[in-house]
Amino acid sequence: MNSEPRVTVWNEYRHEQSHPAVAAVYPQGIHAAIAEGLRRNGLTHVRTATLDEPEQGLSAAVLAETDVLTWWGHMAHGDVTDATVQRVRERVWDGMGLIVLHSGHYSKIFKALMGTPCELYWREADDHERIWVVDPGHPIAAGLPNHIEVGPEEMYGEHFDVPAPDHLVFISWFSGGEVFRSGCCYTRGSGKIFYFRPGHETYPTYFHADVRRVIANAARWAAPAGGPPPTPRPSDRPVPPLEPMSGY
Repeated sequence: MNSEPRVTVWNEYRHEQSHPAVAAVYPQGIHAAIAEGLRRNGLTHVRTATLDEPEQGLSAAVLAETDVLTWWGHMAHGDVTDATVQRVRERVWDGMGLIVLHSGHYSKIFKALMGTPCELYWREADDHERIWVVDPGHPIAAGLPNHIEVGPEEMYGEHFDVPAPDHLVFISWFSGGEVFRSGCCYTRGSGKIFYFRPGHETYPTYFHADVRRVIANAARWAAPAGGPPPTPRPSDRPVPPLEPMSGY
């Protein structure tokens, strides 16, 4: 693999076109702000894709040229087709990294990979969020202070109905008193997955320098490692025995 990961920034891109308050914050779309943050953190192979493009922006050809996919969605989870979900899921199993952002917790692809409802408590009340780094040695936390101040933001609260993460990098505290596992790492097949909580559409969170650094660090962490390709996944078919067997 190229030492520089190829990142596709996917966004449903519906709020920005239908809600003036969101368009005022992200006039070029949330995907454009995330892509700009990746480039400012040294990643140059960055492209964007949106839901209303052909094949929902995630054709087999696009995914074949993607080492890491970032995913933002909210109002149009149901419009993502099962065919798109299956293409993305198979690429993750084969080694593509996936970064799921904010309300992407309820996307079809994240729920399919987690195998749980991925539900949580939430509140829109201009909360202040303090994101604590609880695993400072993890590559996603590289270059960060011991906590990040973000506000205002939407609150997410426990219980977050996901599997226990392989690694927990961040925990958020909110001014209303809630806490939330806001930086969760998983592996599915040969692919790495990172869920990162902040990023409600009416707040300029994706312009925050430390939030941008987290996403860039996560892209580098989630990219497939160099070296030989992963062992092929088993196919659903019978195979001959390795040792001689009578009657086969």
